[in-house]
Amino acid sequence: MADHILVVEDDPRLAEMLTEYLEQAGFRVSGAALGRDALDMLARPQQHAFGAVVLDLMLPDMDGLEVCRQLRANADTPVLMLTARGDAIDRIVGLEMGADDYLPKPFEPRELLARLRAILRRRRSDEPAGGQGTGRQALRFGRLEIDADAHAARLDGAPCELTAYQFDLLLALAQNAGRVLSRDTLMELVKGEQIEAFDRSIDVHMSRIRAAVEDDPKKPRRIITVRGAGYLFAKVQD
Repeated sequence: MADHILVVEDDPRLAEMLTEYLEQAGFRVSGAALGRDALDMLARPQQHAFGAVVLDLMLPDMDGLEVCRQLRANADTPVLMLTARGDAIDRIVGLEMGADDYLPKPFEPRELLARLRAILRRRRSDEPAGGQGTGRQALRFGRLEIDADAHAARLDGAPCELTAYQFDLLLALAQNAGRVLSRDTLMELVKGEQIEAFDRSIDVHMSRIRAAVEDDPKKPRRIITVRGAGYLFAKVQD
């Protein structure tokens, strides 16, 4: 069955273009011009089971960041955020709110499609086939447990709040514990494709991961920054 995508965009021409392009690519597409309408649709998974959301940052009734925050409080549906603002802080805040990826306007439809497919690939790779586990053992590092089958991380038994992309980054680090991974390597491992070297959004995600798994995010002991090289996940942890 084709993935069902929710496009939240108040510009009729852009919404129509996105809908037509995504449908030609094989997706089912529903649209919403208002944030509240989108949240209402997302709150009824029995009627609307969406594989991902393409979310505009600027909506007439409420900020796209608030839509993302409310969505993330109740579901882990992947979010690709669109922003027309030039200030990078909006993208950073969007990632902090739980967006899985972002795309600045104007954009090439092919890039949007590639990023959307990457999000969906990650989600499918995390779902056990036929509802059965893959039998992979959870990774344990002291008090931190990373369960790839359940797509969950737990610290002292309590769940760590992470987006799908952030969990994938944490898992990639844990699977390469003791090795320094550059930003480019991490993004290639997680997305399966190289991203521009100047894309620093991964640092924002790392900050969010540390807030979830570190006892003191300002003095990290699990995810260590190696200046000029990347990140190292400590093999030995308490």
